[in-house]
Amino acid sequence: MEREINRKVVSYSVVAVLLAILLATSIYYSPNFLPSFEYYFPELRTFSSYSELKYFLKTKMEQSISSKGFYAYNTFMDSFKSSPEYSTTNIQVAGVDEADIVKTDGEYLYLVSKNNIYIIRAYPPEQAEIISKINLNETHGLEIYINGDRLIVLGACYAPSIFDSKIDDIYLPYLSAEKSFVNVYDITKREEPVLKRMVSLNGTILGSRMIGNYVYVVFNQISTIPKINGIDFEVNLPKINSNGNIIEVKPYEISYIDVPNLYYYFSTILAINVQNDEQELTYETILTGMASIIYASLNNIYLVIPNTNFLISSIGNEETLIYRIRLNEEKIVSEAQGSVPGYVLNQFSIDEYDGFFRIATTKWTSIGQENDLYILDMRLNIVGELKGLAPNERIYSARFMNDRCYLVTFRQVDPFFVIDLSNPMEPKVLGYLKIPGFSSYLHPYDENNIIGIGMEESRVKLSLFDVTNVSAPIEKAKFTMPGQWSDTPVINEHKAFFFDKKRQLLALPVSIFYVSDGLDRKWQGAFIFDLSIDQGFILKGSITHQTDGFEYDLQVRRILYIDEAIYTISDGKVKINNIGDLSMIKAINLL
Repeated sequence: MEREINRKVVSYSVVAVLLAILLATSIYYSPNFLPSFEYYFPELRTFSSYSELKYFLKTKMEQSISSKGFYAYNTFMDSFKSSPEYSTTNIQVAGVDEADIVKTDGEYLYLVSKNNIYIIRAYPPEQAEIISKINLNETHGLEIYINGDRLIVLGACYAPSIFDSKIDDIYLPYLSAEKSFVNVYDITKREEPVLKRMVSLNGTILGSRMIGNYVYVVFNQISTIPKINGIDFEVNLPKINSNGNIIEVKPYEISYIDVPNLYYYFSTILAINVQNDEQELTYETILTGMASIIYASLNNIYLVIPNTNFLISSIGNEETLIYRIRLNEEKIVSEAQGSVPGYVLNQFSIDEYDGFFRIATTKWTSIGQENDLYILDMRLNIVGELKGLAPNERIYSARFMNDRCYLVTFRQVDPFFVIDLSNPMEPKVLGYLKIPGFSSYLHPYDENNIIGIGMEESRVKLSLFDVTNVSAPIEKAKFTMPGQWSDTPVINEHKAFFFDKKRQLLALPVSIFYVSDGLDRKWQGAFIFDLSIDQGFILKGSITHQTDGFEYDLQVRRILYIDEAIYTISDGKVKINNIGDLSMIKAINLL
């Protein structure tokens, strides 16, 4: 009897375990949640030798061409210290800083002007002055971070180029031998910056993020170099230069997936401790297509890559590949890869929240464009989807906020969608609003109100959307710029947008084209608004760096505040105005 009971207990236990496993896996693999498409996405591997890597590149590029037909896809070539209150860079994820052309710590401004880095004593504003300048000749694309008494500069140097070549019917793209770099300066003495660390790599910088004391930089570089004889090529292995020490990434250190691609790139992620010059660099290299977008949370960085093997095929087969790389200070580990149909607009179409990865895409179908939203687990398996949003339109902006996604599509009117993501397996539209124009950038005011920056009839428009009633969102307030035509860099660059809820202050650079005395004229500067839920957008005034006519170097690019002063920055000038009445306090010429 006792044996029978024991056998039953064991049997029930086994059944219970099996049921638990099935229940757990059904969350991810239930047929109800499987996508309607079927793409095979192999696991990451590593190469055992240089010859294996070269053979892979050659055969897979050949497969891509023979299976899809040749297509010249050139799009891808081309310590605590008291200080006054101050604004910071407009970033996407709290705690994940993004490089920009200007930073402040409340006492100093650090800014890029052409190929120079200026350190300016900014506070108090009446005593503002340039105290040092770093000249980086023959460089471009400079951006910076500030980490305590460390200034981090990222940029690139021009170098000779190798043009299109044909090797055994394999067409190699235009190859730039550009070198990108990360310089770390000790600015304990702001008047005398000291270069402490120089890191460079034979590629271009796709993007970077700073989390704590670590700057993570993603480099792209073409994987092959054609030989002069035109009948063979060499593998262009990544070479990392750290203070003169060359590290060549070995083939067995390179991860890859067994998928044909028209053009292969190496994506290398570097981790640099900007506070400890003695700590060695760590890196992770993946053989991919050319990565186009990065997104980073506090624990992961994601590479988002259009699959050129699918982009050159028939309509409806666009595919985006996704790689998740785990971050833990100096530790960088490739952990997962996946894919979704369609292409991605920008970093705001991507998000990680509560253990799930969310992404919004647009794809072509036989009847036009279609917009979809996918939710993936941390293994990058699709667990939920919402398809067919706004047929024959495309995504113009997206913003994920906790359990919600706000999505704007456009063709003739601006559908503003409110999407519920509280159940990752069953995302659903809660409501939408159709208004003229479109919003290209969405920014949270609070949990029930969203700011939109976009266009209506060729003029910049600011909108305030009220989503208190999620089934019927409304445009609570709006402001349209004057003139016949206007533009703002915020449409393509979120870091140009300034908003401080506590001060109810919003500002953005604007270009306005108008006719005066029968002549076409242009005004450029910053528009400053008071913004509240009750009053909407109230124009405080404007600030311009232009004098007579129009000078390109005097276009306002960024806006920030320190205490009671607002600072506008162009390549040629820093202008400081009173935050209350916008009266000028001081101007500093840079060029």
